Amino acid sequence: MYSSSSLVRNSRKHVSRLLHHLTNSLKKKHQHPYPLVLRFSSAAAKPSSSSSSAAAAAASSTLGRYLGYGVLLLGSGLATYYFYPYPKPRSRAVVGDDEEEHEEHSVANWSGTHEARTKVYIQPESLEELEVVVKLANDRKQRIRPVGSGLSPNGLGLSDEGMVNLALMDRILSVDQDTKRVTVQAGARVEQVVAALRSHGLTLQNFASIKEQQIGGFIQVGAHGTGAKIAPVDDHVVSLKLVTPGKGTLELSRDSDSDLFYLARCGLGALGVVAEVTLQCASAHKLLEKSFVTNMKQVQKNHKKWLQENKHLRYMWIPDTDTVVVVQCNPLTEGQVPKESMSHKYSEDERLSAARTLYREVAAKFFSAPLGHLSDEELFSLSFTELRDKLLAFDPLNKAHVIKVNQAEAEYWKKSEGFRVGWSDEILGFDCGGQQWVSEICFPVGKIQKPDLQDIKYIEQVLKLIKKQNIPAPAPIEQRWTASSKSPLSPASSSSTSSDALYSWVGIIMYLPTIDDDQRAAITKSFFEYRKATQQQLWDSFSAFEHWAKIEVAADTESLSWVQERLRKRFPVESFQRARAELDPNNILANDVVDCLFPRLVSTEA
Repeated sequence: MYSSSSLVRNSRKHVSRLLHHLTNSLKKKHQHPYPLVLRFSSAAAKPSSSSSSAAAAAASSTLGRYLGYGVLLLGSGLATYYFYPYPKPRSRAVVGDDEEEHEEHSVANWSGTHEARTKVYIQPESLEELEVVVKLANDRKQRIRPVGSGLSPNGLGLSDEGMVNLALMDRILSVDQDTKRVTVQAGARVEQVVAALRSHGLTLQNFASIKEQQIGGFIQVGAHGTGAKIAPVDDHVVSLKLVTPGKGTLELSRDSDSDLFYLARCGLGALGVVAEVTLQCASAHKLLEKSFVTNMKQVQKNHKKWLQENKHLRYMWIPDTDTVVVVQCNPLTEGQVPKESMSHKYSEDERLSAARTLYREVAAKFFSAPLGHLSDEELFSLSFTELRDKLLAFDPLNKAHVIKVNQAEAEYWKKSEGFRVGWSDEILGFDCGGQQWVSEICFPVGKIQKPDLQDIKYIEQVLKLIKKQNIPAPAPIEQRWTASSKSPLSPASSSSTSSDALYSWVGIIMYLPTIDDDQRAAITKSFFEYRKATQQQLWDSFSAFEHWAKIEVAADTESLSWVQERLRKRFPVESFQRARAELDPNNILANDVVDCLFPRLVSTEA
């Protein structure tokens, strides 16, 4: 088990200096001339499994309490000192005895499609510090939008007005092997949690494509993996600790204010700052992965069986080819040795040969001399996804060229058929490729025992749309499945009391393989035309709604009103808005995305 005690490592000189500046700031009440990038000075103790005597525990508790008071006092002073508005950046200021220059804090999502520049970026190290920050921000009506790892394609956690990040609150607080549950601070990354669980023989129930997400953001956006009987990750939350501007710190679970608990599990960071999370885990296990290539006709014939027989199933459709990559994953029992051969028929060089050949052919046309080409050494060092970016960069919106790249990808996957074995977190993650625009929708597709095949019909319609409108759509169109979630704001939420409701998630994509601003702008325009075509022609008829981390806010009033109306019909928006008014009366946790999707039309009092 892990200790939750903390140590305060401030020297007396440092404490005196902070109190001195706190006193001066309260007297002067002047505007601070530099931005806030505030990291509190306490440091959490490392996890420890050692026990102590009752007397030592009591002494430690007393010392910890008084040290905690000191932290609260310092935190209050620092936050008060720093929460004043700020003029232009890049000016200089004296902090203690040291003079240093500060600039705006810039945070961008991983694709570089959204960015925020803020003068208020706070990283508390403890629950107590977070509580001080939220209270003072609320008192001063200072926005502090919760932001995690900044991975959301739509920049859901970004705000120019201010952000709070829990990267320094990343401890594993407890692991219960009997109940298979783990409690963590919300800033812990998925990969950290998995590593901590390994020694206890546990793991998380499912994984998205990557493991860099902070747990808080992971659950708040309704992230998901794939598995027809496995719900999105918000549904794995057993309890959570929510720091709210209006009601202080709330401990929520199924047994304690269950309605708010379910609403807050996938609350988009708008109901409070998630500080701690308890997750239901699973026994650590290895998976046998089988990858093979087939076509639409075979998928239509076998889809129901594959959904029901495989714990994890994923399709990667390759536009303008009759090719779909099928990835099936199933658990191995402890000690089980798979009968299948783990060796691939083709070497990595043979698998990449078609893509490398295409690169040389295209490069020869674009460059009159080999000076601009990748050297053979550089070319042979690239993975397929890296090579795909290089190929698309030549002419990313040329339909004929994109088809050739897709054909090379189909060839790569045909030569990559085979099996592999690994821990579930290793197998279920995959390379998403380079920077990109992506839109992912979720829609109901019957029940696990009786799929209605709407998921396959949707793909058929998308592929026809790509051909008809001559869309330069790169691969893959990714398709996954989950069970339903009891969280009302989850795109996979279901009004059915049955637990076997089935949802499909489909993502379309366009890569941004260049740093050229004009080319990126052209790709962006083309992507939004692609997305709009699916939106207008398919979403309503399939009851499809976008992933919260991938929903892009419409620029024009008419389109935005259409989105808002659809959200009101699908989700309990009135309940969500009432909870926001009560828990965040001054709307300090929102940003432009939240405000646009869920406008608060009437001001409320705390």
